Amino acid sequence: MIPRYTRPEMASIWEPQTRFKIWFEIEAHAADALAELGVVPKEAAKTIWAKAKDATFDVERIDEIERETKHDVIAFLTHLAEIVGPEARFVHQGMTSSDVLDTCFNVQLTRAADILIADIDKVLAALKKRAFEHKMTPTIGRSHGIHAEPVTFGLKLAYAYAEFSRARERLIAARKEVATCAISGAVGTFAQIDPRVEAHVAKAMGLVPEPISTQVIPRDRHAMYFATLGVIASSVERLATEIRHLQRTEVLEAEEFFSEGQKGSSAMPHKRNPVLSENLTGLARMVRAYAMPAMENVVLWHERDISHSSAERMIGPDSTVTLDFALNRLAGLIEKLLIYPANMQKNLDRLGGLVHSQRLLIALTQKGASREDAYRFVQRNAMPVWRGEGDFITLLKKDPDVKKLMTDAEIEQQFDLGYHFKHVDTIFQRVFGAS
Repeated sequence: MIPRYTRPEMASIWEPQTRFKIWFEIEAHAADALAELGVVPKEAAKTIWAKAKDATFDVERIDEIERETKHDVIAFLTHLAEIVGPEARFVHQGMTSSDVLDTCFNVQLTRAADILIADIDKVLAALKKRAFEHKMTPTIGRSHGIHAEPVTFGLKLAYAYAEFSRARERLIAARKEVATCAISGAVGTFAQIDPRVEAHVAKAMGLVPEPISTQVIPRDRHAMYFATLGVIASSVERLATEIRHLQRTEVLEAEEFFSEGQKGSSAMPHKRNPVLSENLTGLARMVRAYAMPAMENVVLWHERDISHSSAERMIGPDSTVTLDFALNRLAGLIEKLLIYPANMQKNLDRLGGLVHSQRLLIALTQKGASREDAYRFVQRNAMPVWRGEGDFITLLKKDPDVKKLMTDAEIEQQFDLGYHFKHVDTIFQRVFGAS
């Protein structure tokens, strides 16, 4: 985790003190269940909670023990015994390290998902507000980066809103998939511990029992989780890239907010660069990169190995922290985005009406021309305009083949900008609902 791209709430999930607190809760809840089953004394279970519930675990001491034992869970249990006393012998009965590690990891991932869902909600709120603000603001739609037909800026933001709505649904599904608990012992057979212990711990930790584990929780669940984060990051980059293009000097239809005292270049005082969007592009690449080791972690030897462990210690915190930062940066970017309708109109008019070429094509076919002829009539008048040699509507009115089929008034009707926006309300209804 790099402090520059880290927000405190998400970072706290991955701090050692938080991890050890979760480990303790897993062990203590398991002791409660074992006490109910008569495996350990009830007083011992109570003592475990009483002695360590509000304890601040000594991270340096645990690290010191681990340097000797070369085992993180044993180091923690040794330190816990120092806090709890003799009753600590009833901790970790019938359990294996992965019961603690995997269940804790899934608790952390579900907590991270909750923050990320709230982050997406902020993005959605910003997109919705600005989309309605510019619902009918005309702008040019581009395909291949080239002027195509008119759209509205509100529709551009509505596209993003629909995409992040899907992102939210996927993240909810990924959270559900990863929210499982395994307290099944070595190789997952429950030979040394009753399945009812797992059920008790799962409920207490806000999880559900893993239907079948092989000492480890199956990593296809985690692969889907991190893949989902990668897809969300791609949606972040898509919107960031759109803003980067719109801020280009030759376009300048939208621009990142430039604060008082901000400087865009160390060399050129005039520069106002899309630094936030470019930053989001880079962060998205990193989140996607974390998805690949998660997929490779699915493949473990037999019932378990720990080849996944080192990767997860990095990709768990790094991917969630990075995406959390990116989503919050994106929400702020959209909230403060500077939007220039006058420049949008200027760019719309730049090609002298060529953006209406398809309407002319359709109108000519409806008047009796073959599609091939209609295309040829329109294109031969469009190309000079593309080269800056005339006005589209004037050339069409002078074209003898067009004049045979359409009056001047009928030609002019095809240049109505509002024609392109007659279904904007329908699209908004589909995206945003009754609101």
